Amino acid sequence: MDSLEEKRTENLTENVVENAQEKPVEYTAENTNAESTHNTDKLMKQIDRYEKGFKNYHWFLIYLAIFLLVVWILFFKIIGITHMPNLDMTPRVDGGDLLIFYRLDKNASFQELVVFEKKIPDETKKRLMVGRVIGAPGDTIDISDSNRPIVNGNTLVEDMIFYDTPKRDERVNYPITLGEDEYFILVDNRKEGLDSRYFGPVKKKEILGTIINIIRRNKL
Repeated sequence: MDSLEEKRTENLTENVVENAQEKPVEYTAENTNAESTHNTDKLMKQIDRYEKGFKNYHWFLIYLAIFLLVVWILFFKIIGITHMPNLDMTPRVDGGDLLIFYRLDKNASFQELVVFEKKIPDETKKRLMVGRVIGAPGDTIDISDSNRPIVNGNTLVEDMIFYDTPKRDERVNYPITLGEDEYFILVDNRKEGLDSRYFGPVKKKEILGTIINIIRRNKL
């Protein structure tokens, strides 16, 4: 029995000594290389993530620039938007109505509505105006004694005009034959509005465009 007890004691002592003498983990060259490779891979993933983010931001800026360019071309070179500044075109167009006009079409036809800029006599700045074309280049315009417009010898029948069309200013001499880039423009409110009866023909270069749509103020 004593011998058995002594053996157990010896085995237990040996285990304690082995555990006490267990060596710490040594960092070999292989372990160091593995850790370095792991850190490098991690860094490369971060760099790759940053590069992708930069590329996305770069393309976002390109798309934004293209969008702004398209908007600028559309609304400053092709389409124009303005509001009706007064009551010159009542009842067809009320003051404050939103007008959308096509800038590329300046060869206005008979009865088309146009937006134009005109310098009024005795004023220094040009006015933004809206009117109806009744005379194109080459036409001869006159106003009858009964206050009706005459184009190329024919008296106009205007169902939607509720006012007479008297002559307005002695500076416009009738009959008047329009030049190759001139238009005779009248407003629908012939009683109070300003038009070619007051300031003469409108030059083609003064026309900003023809109106393609009207958005009523009460629908905004």
